[in-house]
Amino acid sequence: MTDLSTVLETTGALAGAGGLGYAKVYAPRVYWSLVGLPVTWGRFTFTYRSTMDVCGLTVQPSRLRAFLARNIAHTAVQPVPPKVRHVRGTSTGLRVTLRLPAGLEPADLVAASERLRHAWGVHSVTVTETKPGHVELRMTGYDVLRRVRMPRGARPEGLAVPVALREDGTPSIRDYRQIPMALTLGANNSGKSVYQRNLIKGLAKLPVALVGIDCKRGVEHSGYAARLSALATTPDDSASLLDVLVGEMESRFDLLSLHGVSDMWDLPAGLRPVPVIVLVDEVAELFLISSKKDEERRERIVTALIRLAQMARAVGIYLEVCGQRFGSELGRGATMLRAQLTGRVVHRVNDKQTAEMGLADVAPDAVMTASLIPAERPGTAVAADSSGGWTKIRTPHTTRAEAAAACREFAHLVPDFPALDPYRPHVPVDVPSSGPSLVKPIPLTD
Repeated sequence: MTDLSTVLETTGALAGAGGLGYAKVYAPRVYWSLVGLPVTWGRFTFTYRSTMDVCGLTVQPSRLRAFLARNIAHTAVQPVPPKVRHVRGTSTGLRVTLRLPAGLEPADLVAASERLRHAWGVHSVTVTETKPGHVELRMTGYDVLRRVRMPRGARPEGLAVPVALREDGTPSIRDYRQIPMALTLGANNSGKSVYQRNLIKGLAKLPVALVGIDCKRGVEHSGYAARLSALATTPDDSASLLDVLVGEMESRFDLLSLHGVSDMWDLPAGLRPVPVIVLVDEVAELFLISSKKDEERRERIVTALIRLAQMARAVGIYLEVCGQRFGSELGRGATMLRAQLTGRVVHRVNDKQTAEMGLADVAPDAVMTASLIPAERPGTAVAADSSGGWTKIRTPHTTRAEAAAACREFAHLVPDFPALDPYRPHVPVDVPSSGPSLVKPIPLTD
């Protein structure tokens, strides 16, 4: 009997160890909740003060505190680390709210984040300022970007669309009210098209007008025709469509001037025009010319894009520009247009110069990270904006068929937009598949 119980105990222990090993690889959230979170929380609790001290994140105490330590408590004066206000575990990591003492700033913790990551044995440490004097350390226990799973509560709302997962486990939101114009760069097979599919799939559910410019004869945007208010597939059509959008922008400015407001969202809901989001698939095709006679068309396109990027935010017209490379070699006006696109998403690129085109003027610290994205991680990118903040993201895999199905499902949300009717794409009618005949055949007899 004793031998049997020993065998059962040994078998149970081996099964438990094997289950944890399996969970660590194939169910990291389960493993983190059972093992990783308690271990990391304990390590953080017992080593916090010493870790902050060796990482240079302590300051000398105030005179009053030093006086009380020497004369009342009769202890040595110790350097003061940031005070821990709140510790909270999540399904992907650990969140710690810190109150910074005088002499420390969030940038000090950002510079030491790599050292903190190794000291506490977590996958990454991200520092976010919550309010003046307070920061939040977002520790991620495992690589959440290896297998992307969007949070359940991440849904399109207003003009905000969750498009990817950040490395701290939170969704990356594309909010057109906060960042109206954006640029997405990436090499072939880097996940740039998948990022755009996720964006279109989310935008299809919102009451907005979608305008596609795809000079590759529409091979990318034609599948979304059911939800598009306009589609241009050649440079000539793009030039005339952009002229219409500039005219729409000017008429909307007249509406704002008539009602004495400076922003479309200040108008009453009944008078507010529908937001317009312009999706440019490959911006270089709008700049390149093959002969001298194309220069006039190119000037029209560039001028219209720059005018929209500079002023259209106030009237609810937003630009989403994609391309493989967007530098000054495209010609006059390229860098001026790029400067107006404040939101930047850079996928894997072929050279460091392309990463610098997208990030050097808004988040120079992120250039090296974007240059090191591996080819076997498609969909991984660096997202940044003009505030200087940046983070690594990865887009969940979405097929073109899934995005097209969402566009067909929400085709009834296409707004009434008479100015864009000449550019409305043709939507093929679904022909029902032929099924078995319901007529019973009668055999021929002599």
